[in-house]
Amino acid sequence: MKVEEKTKKGSQLWNSFKIAFSMYSKIPMPQSEWTRENMRYIMCFYPLIGMVIGGLVWLWGTYGSGLVSSHLFYSVVLLLIPVAVTGGIHLDGLLDTADALNSYQPRERKLEILKDSHAGAFAIIVGICYFLFYLGVCSEVNERSLPVICLGFVFARGLGAFSIASFPMAKNTGLAAAFSDGAQKRAVRITSVFFVAVTGIGMILLRPLIGCCVLAGTALEYLYYYKMSQKEFGGITGDLAGFHMQLCELVVAFCAVLGQMMGG
Repeated sequence: MKVEEKTKKGSQLWNSFKIAFSMYSKIPMPQSEWTRENMRYIMCFYPLIGMVIGGLVWLWGTYGSGLVSSHLFYSVVLLLIPVAVTGGIHLDGLLDTADALNSYQPRERKLEILKDSHAGAFAIIVGICYFLFYLGVCSEVNERSLPVICLGFVFARGLGAFSIASFPMAKNTGLAAAFSDGAQKRAVRITSVFFVAVTGIGMILLRPLIGCCVLAGTALEYLYYYKMSQKEFGGITGDLAGFHMQLCELVVAFCAVLGQMMGG
């Protein structure tokens, strides 16, 4: 019986791994049936996508400048690597949340706006401003801040996974609610805390000042994410989790560059 249980558990983990990468990245994976059982541990593997993004960003950040003559082109590629890997799935949450927050409507109407597939004016404005600001930040990245930024992709996803397993849900439907209900919450929390702790300590060991700046900035961003989601929506949703992901990645990069400018 124990052997059968271990085999079943291993199958669930493998399927959760495949579904995590299939859903949150464009990396080709073997097909797996998206059942509740197979998705129980999906958020445990979510930070691993950040490892892929961080590795690619490090490769381009380290060797890309020697391959192209234009610093602008180098910065644009640095900016677009996360979008290429994820397919922009989290950007959808950023834009939907921008529309909902700027509607100044009652909570119920804001939740409806999150589900609306049409992009409003504020989504377009926020999207343009987001990429312009992120491009400016990427243009300032150098070998001092780059390793911390790469770890930040794992760090941000660890925080995101923890929020889905721990924060109140705004509604009982949707992907975030399904994962929060069906996942082994304790396993997700332990795994996400592990990734956050390891990458957070790694940032400080690599670049103490830059790492501290990033941890301080992301702590404020995470607090805002929690407070805003509770106040404006009554909890988190998949779109709000995507909003957090995009905002956290930007805060990591900005604070890393800020620490770099301070002499870190």
